[in-house]
Amino acid sequence: MASKTTNPVLSTRALGRATLARQLLLAPAAMSAEDAVSHLLGLQAQNTKPPYYALAARLDGFRPEELSALMEARAIGRIVTMRSTIHTHTADDVFTLRPLVQAARDRELGIFRKGLTGVALDRLAVLARELVEERPRTPKEIREALLVEWPDADPQALSVAARCLLPLVQVTPRGLWRRSGQVRLTTAETWFGRPAGIVPAPDDTVLRYLAAFGPASVKDMQTWCGLTRLRDAFERLRPRLLTFQDEHGTELFDLPDAPRPDEDTPAPPRFLPEFDNLLLSHADRGRVVPADARSRTWKGNQAYCVFLLDGLLAGLWRLEETEQRTTMTIQPFGRTSRAQRAELTQEAERMLKVMARQGIPYDIVLGRVEG
Repeated sequence: MASKTTNPVLSTRALGRATLARQLLLAPAAMSAEDAVSHLLGLQAQNTKPPYYALAARLDGFRPEELSALMEARAIGRIVTMRSTIHTHTADDVFTLRPLVQAARDRELGIFRKGLTGVALDRLAVLARELVEERPRTPKEIREALLVEWPDADPQALSVAARCLLPLVQVTPRGLWRRSGQVRLTTAETWFGRPAGIVPAPDDTVLRYLAAFGPASVKDMQTWCGLTRLRDAFERLRPRLLTFQDEHGTELFDLPDAPRPDEDTPAPPRFLPEFDNLLLSHADRGRVVPADARSRTWKGNQAYCVFLLDGLLAGLWRLEETEQRTTMTIQPFGRTSRAQRAELTQEAERMLKVMARQGIPYDIVLGRVEG
């Protein structure tokens, strides 16, 4: 939405530096894993390793076992929230963010309505809850039990309906570091041992979103969470916020005391997992994703891990492990200078000290430059 007043303009580069600061990516943060997951409003967790990679890139002294211990202690869990994708959240955020985005999950059900003809959704929710609260169940077990009640329904639609209607948590050992297991689900209330609360107003989450992803527009936050009609919440908060505009004239909101570094602040290389929220949480991703890189981070249904150079997405990386050796291969999209290659190698070594198996030698391979 174009600003009606003349707000200070933030360049794309300045927006990128501000977001990197909020995302703990300008310098490794001295923060616990639990506090980081809370500050970042969760971590993308479609696969099991990305949350660990995400924290290794952001935290000083992080060890994967710390996040695993929090999951085993049920302080953190894996659940479908933003954009209908699995996220790793603190227990508190499971009970605030999941209810907040429930309207988006309800809309998702509409996509599968043909496969749910004749299905009473209220009864489906009751049956699915009884199943998973008796004991954690696999998606296949849930689907097969529901098919007994509605044999003519589409099996996938039944699974989606259960996931949309109920806050289903993936129980451990799924998601633990190097100990993952089959997906089994129960309700958040059962897993965390607390009752569900009321649906919260979005205002507090708006402030938290700006702290983690700002400066940002209304559409940016709507892209992040999948909700619509958040303009009213921003307007209620306007007296407490600063306003800017980007180079295209879009109005941006921000917290008065949030960091907004100079656009020339150094941004060291960072290795991020596939689907990192840094890359997915703005309507205009240009602050970190150059136009010529937008379609280069996935192929078909396969997404790739990426790295940043000078604050921008600049290439791909992958980690290959055997019993004898770990190899990290780095593939830039374009030419890199000798200094940049040295910085990439240094950051790769920092990551490997955290992520590689202890006592196993590792190699860092700078792949061929494309183009």
